Order: sequence, then structure tokens, then C-alpha cells
Amino acid sequence: MSKKGRKENKQEETTEAAPEAEAQEADFSDSNQSQNQNQNAAELPTAIEQIKIKEPVVGHLIGTKVAVREDFQNAQQFFDRSSFGEIFGAQQGVKETRIEFALDEALYLMERGKLVVFDGKKKLTFEQFVKLANKTETNFWTKYQVYRDIRTRGYITKTALKFGADYRLYPRGVKPGQDHAKWVLFCTNEYNSYTWTQFAAMNRVAHSTRKKLLVGIVDKEGEVTYYEIRWKKP
Repeated sequence: MSKKGRKENKQEETTEAAPEAEAQEADFSDSNQSQNQNQNAAELPTAIEQIKIKEPVVGHLIGTKVAVREDFQNAQQFFDRSSFGEIFGAQQGVKETRIEFALDEALYLMERGKLVVFDGKKKLTFEQFVKLANKTETNFWTKYQVYRDIRTRGYITKTALKFGADYRLYPRGVKPGQDHAKWVLFCTNEYNSYTWTQFAAMNRVAHSTRKKLLVGIVDKEGEVTYYEIRWKKP
């Protein structure tokens, strides 16, 4: 066989072995959940609403976080019930104890009347907060619509920025620290598209973190559809 023939044959073999992407609409079902987990999952969508506080917690916008100091005890309930925020200074001997919420977490709590946010001395409205967040985080509003939908369904999600994804998503009824996240989640809207190179990069993120790849797509009505992406060889 000529050198050219061997090269063409090698290209054909490579093409035949190339992986294909298979997208399936995700239902997030988990047949391995225990009865106790299912019971907890049923409570999660209303967990924040069930927290009774006399007045909304007061937070202050600091960069890309909303920090709560004076109302720490009330704010800690959000962390204890549904893993909102991150606690700092809880160790013995530390004078200041605070909880910091990511922008999407803070906005979610604002929508539910559990948190008010100040930028300096100015109390922010929902629209003002979104405007500031859009300047701080790329694609914030699209990501927030996915975040809000996931939280409303009763799932806990945390940032996956260090992995190169938008969020890491935990099985329903599971909190961070109890088990690992099951999915890495990327957020987009119906007007955007991914190249195969981008898909491959997203798959590498999922593979390297040993998680499933999930894409949340927001339509023009604000509804979110989720697709779990799997790669297979033909």
C-alpha cells in the first residue's frame, strides 16, 4: 500500500472511532434514594419559606459577595437548612463571625423576602441588584434563572467556578459535605450555541471531576430545560 493510501485509511479509522454526543432531557430522578432522603427532598423546596424571622436579614454588598454580620444568627438558619452561604470566623477566639452569600444566593433570598441588601447606605431593589450583578458576573441573569429554578425544585447547587463550570449540583436531599455533587452544570439560553470544541471542553470538566455533564437552557419565557450529555463511541 502506498504512503498516501495508508494515510487515507488511517483517517477513515480515526473518523469511525470518533465519539458522539448524546443529549437526553434530564429528570433528576434517583432510584437509589432512601426513604428518608425522599422525605427530606419533599421539604426542601419550601425550606427557606418555613424559616420564621421577624424582619429580613440585613446584608452588605462587598465586591462579588453579600456579607452579613449583625444578623448572623438569623442568617445562619439559611446555611443550616439549605446550605446557603459560607460561614467565616466561627472558630474559637475569632472576634468577628460573618456569613457571605454569593450574588445568586443573595438574590434568591431577596426574592423571598428573607434578605435586604445595602450598597453602602443605599438599600438595593431587586432590579438594582440585578443591574450591579450583571456588571460583575458575565451571563449573570441567565445563570440566576437556572439557579432559581434548581433551588425551587429542591436541589442544592454551589459554584463550580474553580472547575470551569457554572455550578455543581447535588442529588436531591443531599447537602455539601454529606456526599459529592452528581453533576457539573453549564447555563445558557436558547439563542446561544456551543461548538464541538466547547462541548469537548465541557465534557473534560465533567470527566476530570467524575461528575455528569448537565446543561440548563433558558427559553424566552424564562422556562428552563435540562439536558444530560453523554459521550459514546459508535
